[in-house]
Amino acid sequence: MAIFAGRLYENRNLNNIFMKILKLLFSVILIFLISCNKKQTTEINSDFKKYYDRYNVEGTFALYDQKNNKYILYNPEQFRQEFIPASTFKICNSLIGLETGIIKDENFVIKWDCVQRKNPNWNGDQDMKTAFKNSTVWYYQELAKRVGGKQMKHWLDTADYGNADTSGGIDKFWLTGGLRITPEQQIDFLKRLQKNELPFSKRSVEIVKKIMIARDTPGYIIREKSGWGVQDNKDIGWYTGYLETNDNVFYFANCIQTGNPDNKEFANARIDIVYSILEEQKLLDKK
Repeated sequence: MAIFAGRLYENRNLNNIFMKILKLLFSVILIFLISCNKKQTTEINSDFKKYYDRYNVEGTFALYDQKNNKYILYNPEQFRQEFIPASTFKICNSLIGLETGIIKDENFVIKWDCVQRKNPNWNGDQDMKTAFKNSTVWYYQELAKRVGGKQMKHWLDTADYGNADTSGGIDKFWLTGGLRITPEQQIDFLKRLQKNELPFSKRSVEIVKKIMIARDTPGYIIREKSGWGVQDNKDIGWYTGYLETNDNVFYFANCIQTGNPDNKEFANARIDIVYSILEEQKLLDKK
């Protein structure tokens, strides 16, 4: 009887310990689920207008704080408006080129066609990393031709990129054709890229992430791409990307527009506005 009572007491203790462990585990899971499902908030900052006025442009800006599930928006009316992606499509185009095997890696060279172009950085043989950095249009046009219309359309649909419209020519659809993307979709695509949630291999994604790096500091890394196109008789300028710190990621999309073809500051405005806002938000002071 004594032995039985001892065993019963021991089993009760084990049960109590087991129940405590279960409660602790449940609490941890609950906290995790609450943090993961933290309600998204949005802050409208009309004060950012000063940066657009400085360059005599219109536009919209979006900053997404991943850790706090928060958007900061300027001119939210354009947040879901479709614009031609221009050279920001080079992010997706690079992924497709790598995934299809058309481009072996970032060092893959396409020979220059000897056509002199206005940008001197384009006049020479290019590999993918230099073509991405210099936004070399002809390199990515040749890449798109080699991928082909059927494969290109398949990957745009699979990656859920913008409206996935490839009308207007295999080498022009993102420049003067039917492809459109919203600032919201730009950020969504970047989020899926950063989290390795796009339908591309990890290798392809890591190569593209590497060639996207614009700043690499001890406190943060910025990956980005600019773009410049024309839509509805207006110049459309993009600067999109994300800033990674040790414990957070901030995604940004800046889309500017002007009807003045003589705006000399347009090219700089796309980028300078973003860095002015990041500085104002104290995101470039990360240690």
